[in-house]
Amino acid sequence: MNLKDDFPILKNREISYLDSGATAQKPKEVIEALENFYENFNANPHRGAYSLSMEATEMYEDTRTKIARFINSKHREEIIFSKNASESLNLLAYSYGLENLKEGDEICISIMEHHSNLVPWQKVAAKTGAKLVYLYMNDNFEIPEEEWKTKITENTKIVGITHVSNVLGTINSVEEIIKYAHKKGAITIVDSSQSIPHMRIDVQALDTDFLVFSGHKMMAPLGIGVLYGKRELLNEMTPFLMGGDMIEYVYEQNTTFAPLPNKFEAGTQNVEGVIGLGAAIDYIEKIGYDKIQELEKEVVDYAIQELSKLDYLDLYLTKSLEHHSSVISFNIKGVHPHDVASILDSEGVCVRSGNHCAQPLLRSIGIDSTCRASFYLYNTKEDVDKLVAGLNKSYEMFKKYLKK
Repeated sequence: MNLKDDFPILKNREISYLDSGATAQKPKEVIEALENFYENFNANPHRGAYSLSMEATEMYEDTRTKIARFINSKHREEIIFSKNASESLNLLAYSYGLENLKEGDEICISIMEHHSNLVPWQKVAAKTGAKLVYLYMNDNFEIPEEEWKTKITENTKIVGITHVSNVLGTINSVEEIIKYAHKKGAITIVDSSQSIPHMRIDVQALDTDFLVFSGHKMMAPLGIGVLYGKRELLNEMTPFLMGGDMIEYVYEQNTTFAPLPNKFEAGTQNVEGVIGLGAAIDYIEKIGYDKIQELEKEVVDYAIQELSKLDYLDLYLTKSLEHHSSVISFNIKGVHPHDVASILDSEGVCVRSGNHCAQPLLRSIGIDSTCRASFYLYNTKEDVDKLVAGLNKSYEMFKKYLKK
């Protein structure tokens, strides 16, 4: 099955797009859903007593219900719309972290975290006197059980963990970590930005207290994200952003807030983004996660096989491939990743280069940056072949300058 024809940009551009970990391309169903909204339903939800506004409200809220079903949330009001996973995590840092932590408490996160699940907790720790504790990796780029069983203690109040590393592709044992954190009395936050495009998420089975993701990595438009939280916790939290539609009553000197989910959705929302996210979920369910994983496994396994043959390449991925997702980071020994990415671009191959918003992770393995190829359901073995050919060209251009 070749799904490239479902994605207009992959028909319009002669490229091998290997940067879905940054943002996924959009199928025509998502693009058409945006056009349909603006051509037929554009109005501000929750704000009008006229039929057009009520229809926009229905579309907006129906998508919330769809997402609740998609991740198996118990209550639809546990789904909060945000700008992206970063905003969702900041909401948790401000509305939960600052309100609930004190000196002597601990926040435990992994060294794999994207800056969005790291920098906000640095601020919370500095403001509250709490301590930020890290879970470190072993030589196989995995977090061993003894690490989290040692670091998560009775002093731990928050455990934040990425489901899948955006640099290494490592799939973390989030179920076990959540269970252990709860035994110690901590609440848990899962960043599923790099996992939900590729595997089904069941928040009730995970039993996580909070979970975040960005729509654009799962083929939805840019600028729409989701925060899932258990209803009892969300009810106890104060809003992060203040403004229209998140209030109940406003007086000159005080305000009461609207019930969930409105309490956390101040101002006019990215309604078209929500509609597009709903269309992206429809597309994922049409293909099916089983088929997505089958397609990806074939291509990613082939990529690892072919890249492993290049002796001039350093690969950064776990050897336990059952714990590996769709991301492969690599470097040509002695060549800066930006130079490699530029040459690959000249060959029509799109990869990311840099620190991937994970500087502490890269520093922990002794490097500053990598090239990263991240695969999705529309990639093929031909894309891998173009990547390998581009890397061979890059190496040939630089090898005379490299130390023997």
